[in-house]
Amino acid sequence: MTREETGRDLEVRPQKMRRWVVVAAVVVLAAHIFAALVLRGGGDTGVNLRFVDQIAILAIGIMLTGGVLLFTRPRLRAGAEGVSVRNVVAERHIPWTDVRGLFFDHGAPWARLELPFDEYVPVVAIQARDGELAVNALERFRELESYYTGGAVRRDDDGGAVRGDD
Repeated sequence: MTREETGRDLEVRPQKMRRWVVVAAVVVLAAHIFAALVLRGGGDTGVNLRFVDQIAILAIGIMLTGGVLLFTRPRLRAGAEGVSVRNVVAERHIPWTDVRGLFFDHGAPWARLELPFDEYVPVVAIQARDGELAVNALERFRELESYYTGGAVRRDDDGGAVRGDD
């Protein structure tokens, strides 16, 4: 998306995870539809499933599919107002004055946004498994961070963020 469409300078969503989540959601729903159709004809098993039971199995499948699809929500937006991080459920807005950097811990599956007082916010939208997309997102974020903070964030020797006023 462009800045004109979103009103932001950067918007990132995970790519590979979204594909796998959609496949998983389809499998979960298909399994429940199949179970609802097949379990009706119990034969001589002693199980007596009715139409209402089929509807219940289908409803459970729809709810589980919705739960799985929550994992398509992660997003990072960065613009003049600050940074918005939406993970699976909640969204958090952080002004640029509180941002200390965006990093990957060694072996971490996704990035984390550093905040004052050793706090951090996991950024599920930027995942290591996305490879080049994640690298480009980090570089673009750091450009925006430098622009909006006026270069107040600098890197120490081990790559950590140190604010000029700290």
